[in-house]
Amino acid sequence: MAKPKSKASKASKGSSSPGFNKAVQLLLHFTAVLQFNYGVYIFHTIDMPNTVPFAGKFKFLTFLCAIIQALYYIVSLVNDFVGTNELTPKKPPAVRRFKDWLMATLAFPVAINVGVTFWTLYAIDRELVFPKVLDPVFPSWLNHVLHTNIVVFIVLELFISYRSYPKRSQGLAGLAIFMGAYLVWIHVVKHYSGVWVYPVLEVLQLPQRILFFAAVVGFTLSLYLLGEFLNNTVWAKEVKLARRKAN
Repeated sequence: MAKPKSKASKASKGSSSPGFNKAVQLLLHFTAVLQFNYGVYIFHTIDMPNTVPFAGKFKFLTFLCAIIQALYYIVSLVNDFVGTNELTPKKPPAVRRFKDWLMATLAFPVAINVGVTFWTLYAIDRELVFPKVLDPVFPSWLNHVLHTNIVVFIVLELFISYRSYPKRSQGLAGLAIFMGAYLVWIHVVKHYSGVWVYPVLEVLQLPQRILFFAAVVGFTLSLYLLGEFLNNTVWAKEVKLARRKAN
């Protein structure tokens, strides 16, 4: 009788792990959906002093990043219920494929870019990115939702949910198109408003701005490679299994 009991015990132990993982994924995704959608809503309603009204909040990469995060976690939550979180499904549904692409191409690199760039410039001189004049109207908790939690949640997501990365050339191309379009966009805003979106751009001369833009784009593209590397490291067994199935 001892053997059957041992087998049953092992089966029970093995079956509890997937259930626990699913619960953690659901909790993270549900919390993120509430947090980032509410953050987008509150940010959109704030009347920010000393900023041009042209293009509203859509001129800020922080706002666009928050929308990307909100969209990603909505898609993730939908995938939790009607898609699949199977590590290497033979035929992943469209929602799962879109989830994996969005995480790899935009959600991870843009979130890390916004978080690292913001807090680095803030440490150097906060007036360059978040002037003190904003303190009375911009809550501290919202600042952390938009510039801190985006990093915390996307890193947690990387560790609890496996994703299949697209071909590197396709992923980098998608990210480069997004960043290139944003650089064009802030020049359009500057053309029609006469003011740069970020105060740091006002103190840079043209050659310095070119170097700054090149550094930001280069840094963001390197974050795609970082995400791919971390994914391949954390989920090494799953990546090997997926490659075997592909072959």
